[in-house]
Amino acid sequence: MLKRMICILCLGVVSVTFCARSGLGEGYQQVAGLIDLRTTYSDGAHDLNFLIDLAKKRGFEVLFINDHDRMVMEYGIFPFRNIIRKKVELPSINSRGAEKYLQDIKLAAQRHPEIILIPGSETAPFYYWTGSPFKGNLTAHNWERHLLIMGLENPQDYKNLPILHNGFSTRYCRQLLPVSIIFLVLMCLGFFLALKRGYYRILGIVILINSSLMLIESNPFRSSLFDQYSGDQGYLPYQELIDYVKDKGGMTFWNHPEARAGAKARKGPITVKTPPYPEALLMTNGYTGFAAIYGSRITVTEPGKEWDRALLEYCRGSRDAPAWGISTADFHEEGGAGEKFGNFPTVFLVKEKTKEEVLSALKQGRMYACRAEGKNFHRFVLENFSVSDAMSTATALMGETIKLQNKPRISIRISSSDQDAHSIKVRLIRSGELINTFTGTTPFVVSFEDVYVEPEKQIYYRLDIAGELVSNPIFVKFEQL
Repeated sequence: MLKRMICILCLGVVSVTFCARSGLGEGYQQVAGLIDLRTTYSDGAHDLNFLIDLAKKRGFEVLFINDHDRMVMEYGIFPFRNIIRKKVELPSINSRGAEKYLQDIKLAAQRHPEIILIPGSETAPFYYWTGSPFKGNLTAHNWERHLLIMGLENPQDYKNLPILHNGFSTRYCRQLLPVSIIFLVLMCLGFFLALKRGYYRILGIVILINSSLMLIESNPFRSSLFDQYSGDQGYLPYQELIDYVKDKGGMTFWNHPEARAGAKARKGPITVKTPPYPEALLMTNGYTGFAAIYGSRITVTEPGKEWDRALLEYCRGSRDAPAWGISTADFHEEGGAGEKFGNFPTVFLVKEKTKEEVLSALKQGRMYACRAEGKNFHRFVLENFSVSDAMSTATALMGETIKLQNKPRISIRISSSDQDAHSIKVRLIRSGELINTFTGTTPFVVSFEDVYVEPEKQIYYRLDIAGELVSNPIFVKFEQL
């Protein structure tokens, strides 16, 4: 017993003891959910009822349905790219009807009240071409640079998404109409000249035909300010999408930012190339979070990397909100790519098992990401992660901020879903710096008092078990002594 009571001291730790205190806060309970699920409405292999049945069998109470909102690839020949073109479109929310998509989810939720169903989409706002189909090197860049959209339930919000090829929209008419007006004026001039005789008539017909084609080409009613022919636009198209969803009351999450499956692949006559994009966490603002655990190895959650840099920007006041971590399944088919329905749960801290409470937890960071494995989907359970004031009863949980004058006390309790003893290595990270690593077996309980106190500064704590569990941060704001 004495051996279990001793841990490695690091960076001014004054005490490390095992204890048994509740860390969920008054009235909170844990609800396991799955994010990033596809159905037959887009490119999934199973319908919604099949997923609901699996969820019941495997103990999941929240399902986020993220079918593709639009799946289109299009290439046109200069100078009439919108007229002489090849277009390929696969089934999606908007091609099949956002109304039906949302209505089907709503009806399924009514038939299965024990399962919380939350609609959303996976979106790829932008891609761009290089090369030529005539040279055999035509390449679509960033085709798989994806965001997840959560919480939009108005069909019109999906129809108006600022993404390429999303159909008729008046959103950008003010910016695009001036160019179109020029061609409209030329059309009128051409029509006037075509009524004349001789040379003027021929000139008028030429002007009329060309200005008509250019008016169609300019298209002031397109769904995005950007096009796939003007080269890399950086993160501007993605920021446009993030801002739009935020304005509509929804949330956005960067999905699989380091996946290498789409790094470079040949698809028929074209090459599709999407390098990893961890820098997205720093190059965009206003998104809600990102995929911290999924089917690929991830480094942005390593101490001091992109996630910590974004969180430090929030602590310094240069970012309006923190970025939260979730697990994403990228689930298309049971057993597909060796994964099963339930391998990547996100666990929410809620006071009631309602859709509103889950969305609130998602928005405020009251959840943790984890990986479940094996026949029984064994996973680590973060029963307690909290920061308190050793001199008072004040306590903060994930997503919350606590004001302190004294040394922070961090409480951790982790168990296993199968109730067995498993070896565990827990890393505690303070503001991007690894300050301690605890080892032991589940059930694992530790209380750690940090000596770090810096008046009027905001910091945060987070923890992880590499590849298995990632907590969201708890913020500490030190008051003036």
